[in-house]
Amino acid sequence: MYRSTHRTFEEYCRGRFNYSRDAAYLKISATVVYENLQKFLPTNGRQIPMPTNERQLRFLAKAELEPAVQADVWQQAVEQAGNKIPSGRIVKDIVDRIRERTKVPNPYNIGEICILLPKDDPELRGKGGYWGVVSHVGKYSCTVQTWDGDYTVKIEHLKLLELLDEDCQFMQQLCVRLRQLHQVASRDSSVDWLLQGLGKQAKPYLSSLHALLLAAAEREYNLVWKQQK
Repeated sequence: MYRSTHRTFEEYCRGRFNYSRDAAYLKISATVVYENLQKFLPTNGRQIPMPTNERQLRFLAKAELEPAVQADVWQQAVEQAGNKIPSGRIVKDIVDRIRERTKVPNPYNIGEICILLPKDDPELRGKGGYWGVVSHVGKYSCTVQTWDGDYTVKIEHLKLLELLDEDCQFMQQLCVRLRQLHQVASRDSSVDWLLQGLGKQAKPYLSSLHALLLAAAEREYNLVWKQQK
């Protein structure tokens, strides 16, 4: 429906609500969790404080827990906060304990687009903000293809970009193009600048200038790219 007035979902979010695309998805996810809390929190005579902003629910949404478990997490967080509205950090700590105890399955799927979160992983040092395509899903880790290589990382070092299937396909194909350029041994240093920029621009489209620069670099090294359907 957004395409009737805007070229991309991000343009729609900014034009209609002044939100970024990611902020809109976070609010959508938080709304689903909020509705689950309304439905599953116990109503045994005492009022349990409800969330007041998206950040308090962000980790509940990311954890993909069952609705009843989400309600239990929120109730524990409220109690830990002295029967007041808990911070996102309190909620995250409880979610982490539950995930460790229950061994929540890997929530990622092959072909999804994620951003790398280095945290305490030395292999990812300097890779903060890189986006990539999930190419393998293990029990508690994923292999992600980025423009400069493959990285096997724990699921807590990934942030999912909630994209439409067609947007995922665009970024999958863009990743192939960037990796193809990166494999040119004799490439100019300006190409590295382009690769690094696009490798951190986690958006399912290219600006007109980026598209021209990428196509020019591919022509320079006789790389042929035909868009796949």
